[in-house]
Amino acid sequence: MYLTYTVYALIVALFIWGGKFAGFKKEQFHEDSSSLDSMKSLRGFAAIGVILHHISQENGFQQAGGYGKAGELSIFVNAGFLFVAIFFFCSGYGLIKSLETKPDYLNGFMKKRVLKALVIPYYVSILIYGILRAASGERFAPVQWITNIIGVSMMNPYAWYPIIAAILYTVFYLFFKHIKNRKVCYILMAAVILLLGMIFCISGHFAWWAGPKNWWLSPSSPLYKKWWAQQQVWWISGEWWINSCPALLIGMLFARYEENIRAWFKKFYWGKLALVLVITFATFVLSGFGQMKFGWWSEYSGNGPDIGNKIITYFFVIPYSMVFPVMLYTIMLKYKVSNPISRFFGKYSLETYMMNLIPLTAFRFLLYKYGGVPVYKTGHYNLAIYFAAVFAGTILLGMLYKLLCGLIQKKI
Repeated sequence: MYLTYTVYALIVALFIWGGKFAGFKKEQFHEDSSSLDSMKSLRGFAAIGVILHHISQENGFQQAGGYGKAGELSIFVNAGFLFVAIFFFCSGYGLIKSLETKPDYLNGFMKKRVLKALVIPYYVSILIYGILRAASGERFAPVQWITNIIGVSMMNPYAWYPIIAAILYTVFYLFFKHIKNRKVCYILMAAVILLLGMIFCISGHFAWWAGPKNWWLSPSSPLYKKWWAQQQVWWISGEWWINSCPALLIGMLFARYEENIRAWFKKFYWGKLALVLVITFATFVLSGFGQMKFGWWSEYSGNGPDIGNKIITYFFVIPYSMVFPVMLYTIMLKYKVSNPISRFFGKYSLETYMMNLIPLTAFRFLLYKYGGVPVYKTGHYNLAIYFAAVFAGTILLGMLYKLLCGLIQKKI
């Protein structure tokens, strides 16, 4: 577990570097705790967390601890949706603050915030991943090539974030542009977020409806090898698409009522921080219980798609993704961090996320012996090399990807 301890130490050092504590006195607070720089740094830490999450999910890392033991970086295995919740919280906060402070903010919104910032990067990633997958010898059915290029199926399985963000940004624009009653707008945003959650709960992880009950449990089923019936093919085909979206609404509400919220926290701050920490821990327990008792992957219970258990799990999990950013917001009133690394990853958060799968895949030869047998030895040097190579590759590709997207964005 030497790699794990080293990574944890580096993370602690990163939180200390550039950290500023406002002080213990009741009148000492960071008035800029939610400034653009602070939010960018928070997004940067979230981007680092997402990369760590993806690395920790590799089988070589999960099995490195040996039978019955936690693998390397195990704390990050199930934490990905929390880091994405930070992105959504910051986005929701930024949307409302910009709406309130910038005249005519919604004019040109779809072109700037949706087309340029999300749609173009999504299709550039399709081009990049399509070329790489074809060059690696991967073969698709002609129809799959078409749907992948159009973008309705996933050329890059990690590219779900700009899709769901574009959906939420579009409905935000439609509601806040054409509806004067702001309370109605917030209620409608909540309804859309809930609707997206229910779409996943009903559709599940794959095309369960395409054959007889429980066909996916039988490798002999004709559908078992059909590309269109598999996991991570179509939009909203995984809980990761929807379990962090509610944080967008929380960010919007915090921006709308920030003056009152900050004033409330400033009175008896330490007691309220303790309350937030307790609530966060309670939602963590609730989330874990819901996933263990009911589960996202209820298709494998033998009861068909088992939609009901997914819906129950959804409502057990989303309080955690909603409260987690609130906890960070509360802490940042007293302690905030901004350093060159957090700001860098904040600037390239989307780009590093979108390109992360390439180095994760390209450097897997460092994790597995010939034939795909994983290296299980705890603390083996190859895990550290893989870790460093993935981070370096992700950074380099993210910068090149941002440059390429920028060239196209300037033409529009």
